[in-house]
Amino acid sequence: MIDLDALDPDQRVAATAPRGPVCILAGAGTGKTRTITYRIAHLVDAGFVSQHQVLAVTFTRRAAGEMRERINRLGIGGVNVQTFNAAASHQLRYFWPHIGGAVPWQYLSNSWELVRDVARGMKLNPTRENIRDLRDEIDWAKATLLTPDTYPAAVDAYHRTPPFSAAAVAEAYRRYERLKSTPEKILLDFSDTMLHMAGALESIPAVAEEFRSRYRCFVVDEYQDVTPLQQRLLEGWLGDRDDLTVVGDANQTIFSFTGASPEYLLNFSRTYPNAAVVKLQRDYRSTPQVTELANDVIGRARGRAAGTRLSLQGMRAPGPNPSFHGYPDEETEAREVASRVQQLIDDGVPAREIAILYRINGQSAVFEQALDDAGIVYQVRGGERFFARRDVSQALRHLAEASRRTDLPDDPVAIARAALIPLGLTPEQPQGVQARERWQMLKALVDLVEQLVRDRPGIDIRGVVAVLEQRRKDGNPPSVDGVTLASLHASKGLEWDAVFLTGLFESMVPYRQAIDAGEGHIEEERRLFYVGVTRAREHLFLSWSQARHSGGQPRSRTRFLDGIVPDDQPANATGRAKRARRCSVCTLPLNSPAERVLGRHESCPSGMDVEVFKALRAWRADVAKADGVPAFVVFSDATLTAIAEAMPTTIEQLLSISGIGQVKVQRYGEDLLGVLAPFA
Repeated sequence: MIDLDALDPDQRVAATAPRGPVCILAGAGTGKTRTITYRIAHLVDAGFVSQHQVLAVTFTRRAAGEMRERINRLGIGGVNVQTFNAAASHQLRYFWPHIGGAVPWQYLSNSWELVRDVARGMKLNPTRENIRDLRDEIDWAKATLLTPDTYPAAVDAYHRTPPFSAAAVAEAYRRYERLKSTPEKILLDFSDTMLHMAGALESIPAVAEEFRSRYRCFVVDEYQDVTPLQQRLLEGWLGDRDDLTVVGDANQTIFSFTGASPEYLLNFSRTYPNAAVVKLQRDYRSTPQVTELANDVIGRARGRAAGTRLSLQGMRAPGPNPSFHGYPDEETEAREVASRVQQLIDDGVPAREIAILYRINGQSAVFEQALDDAGIVYQVRGGERFFARRDVSQALRHLAEASRRTDLPDDPVAIARAALIPLGLTPEQPQGVQARERWQMLKALVDLVEQLVRDRPGIDIRGVVAVLEQRRKDGNPPSVDGVTLASLHASKGLEWDAVFLTGLFESMVPYRQAIDAGEGHIEEERRLFYVGVTRAREHLFLSWSQARHSGGQPRSRTRFLDGIVPDDQPANATGRAKRARRCSVCTLPLNSPAERVLGRHESCPSGMDVEVFKALRAWRADVAKADGVPAFVVFSDATLTAIAEAMPTTIEQLLSISGIGQVKVQRYGEDLLGVLAPFA
């Protein structure tokens, strides 16, 4: 017998509900995967269905693997757990003799080249970003069950912003479909496998009969993210049966740009009037303080999905209140976030349990730089590090070429803007998703140039290129566990002990295109923000900047915090930057985190004994080798220098040095004092 004592009362009701339609409305952190795996195990263990008759589908291979492993741990092997696409592909290969006859098919894993050929044939501007946007638009049309003929009329209805005119996209879609089929071979893309399988189940009785005799029980995870195409396939699997369990949360619908729709979840009880509906609201992930904020955020939502909102109950021990921070500019925000990250690490929070989240990938650059300056290891999820991105590498080459010219004005910012225009740096953001992301990367690079010019008066374009090239080289440390940087979309399904939600200003959260598209899109941005809040287990920091740079155009804090942020932090706060620490030698302000650790400029003279520093570095190398981590994870050079200059003789004196906290003192304190003792 399956032991159900591991489930809470609501989870147990869901797991043991009778066969038939079951809708599990599961909030973030409420144990939905545990619940549906126990439901599958219970149905099999109680003899209602054989494990080989169950088909469970989800949206990522990672989620499918986790579900499969959990079911196996319950002693139930043989359950088929796959993504929608993988399930359709396997079924199609098996049933192909009934569907395509003797003409073989081949999976088109990357349709980019085919779409590029179509664009070139139509004389459309075939930039890499335009091709990606065109491919994504065709994918969206197919996921939404639109044909080339019905696509143009749907563009306005769905508030789409295609890379070309609706007529041009429709024609490209038509030509793309023709190119995939020849008398000798058929190419099928991601959507085609589901389209063909759904069509076979609808029109070929032998296929439907054999499939439905094999699979009798279905489970769908993240049901709020189902597309019309996936729903059509699911209905083909079911036929006239209703042995279906779905789990989801309409208030976590954040992928509508791919065709996902919460309508099937919202209409479940209407589709199946006899459905059992169970709500999971006990949140085992987050503290009551985090869930209270999450409830407040989603409690202000509007629209149909908001009517199904869940009220999360934080089941963990109480923790710190979420904190809200307005900063004068982006650089200050990033620097202070990095400082708080270091404090958490010093207090014992593992770096891998800390995340910095933002709305778009282009925002990562300033945080990458701040973490690099602080010597904090990090990894970028759902995207490459800023300087490793293809677009940025290409832009750096263009800047390098421009720096070698002698006929240009002495204005690095103007040169950078002009050099990047051919790559897509237009005055206004383009409409396509890929083109817009490229534009954001290019603009972020120009922003870095502007920052360098402000920080280093008199620097020319050659100096700018040299600094950027050095940052590119320094910005890719070994791939080790570290702080996670991720977009809000990439954070879905993940969780951390500490989360920093950054860049929370109007036109970013909600995003400008969503504001232009209307209330439905703004509400999806609210749901995206809600997803970000619910990623945090214990520590949650929310921040925004009042301008991009010092003296820049002012901007407002996101509307999603109106009525939530304490009254002493107004939406258009005019807080000042933290007073700069000054150099102990020349008394001028210190700029970088490394200099603040030292207490002086790196160029100012030091009274450090070089032999002490060498001994500390040798000790650090031995520790790093033994721990299997890069040396700077133990201590940065700046911290070692500060130790060598201060020559502490007690634990208390060690703790007074910036960059050394309780955790590192407990781990390394006595050893450090032992290294210093011979030089005292």
